[in-house]
Amino acid sequence: MALTHLLYLHGFRSSPASAKARRMAEWAAQQPGLTFECPQLPPSPLDALAWVMERVAGWPRSGVAVIGSSLGGFYATALAEQPAQRGWRVAVLNPAVNPARDLARHIGTLTAWHDPALQFEFTAQHVAELQALTPPRLTQPQRYYALIAKGDELLDWREMLARYAGCDGEVLEGSDHGLTDFENHLPGLAAHLLG
Repeated sequence: MALTHLLYLHGFRSSPASAKARRMAEWAAQQPGLTFECPQLPPSPLDALAWVMERVAGWPRSGVAVIGSSLGGFYATALAEQPAQRGWRVAVLNPAVNPARDLARHIGTLTAWHDPALQFEFTAQHVAELQALTPPRLTQPQRYYALIAKGDELLDWREMLARYAGCDGEVLEGSDHGLTDFENHLPGLAAHLLG
């Protein structure tokens, strides 16, 4: 089944202006007939997932893939484990495994990485929403591609590897949380997306 729709979900404090999101937009533009969406996600995890589900409600059950980076990887997994999306291919890039725990210390007024003028409130309610959204174990690991960097300075690569055991992908010896060497790994990711 040809890839017809691709959704990219950015990470915490990130945006569609991130280097990986922009690179995937370029890649998608080179794929004939591919619909690409990369929305700016709201701070509320429940609102973010509800908004995304509304946006993709008319998408087909097959020929669709979702990519998520960091917190976006958590969202991509939660979305892909919904019954209506269980035919989708999934790629996670240094995915957040336990964001409720990891982001609890970031409650307060924050700024976006790519636009410091953009401020938002991250609250205890948002942390509770993350806890409530935690997906169960993966129903079909073969649908997933996990790009995991041992050099990630924010998240524990061992937790990522355990969470996405049995998935296709790469474990990088170095790199970093932002995957500054993302271009080197795009061919493997693209091969998974195109199936």
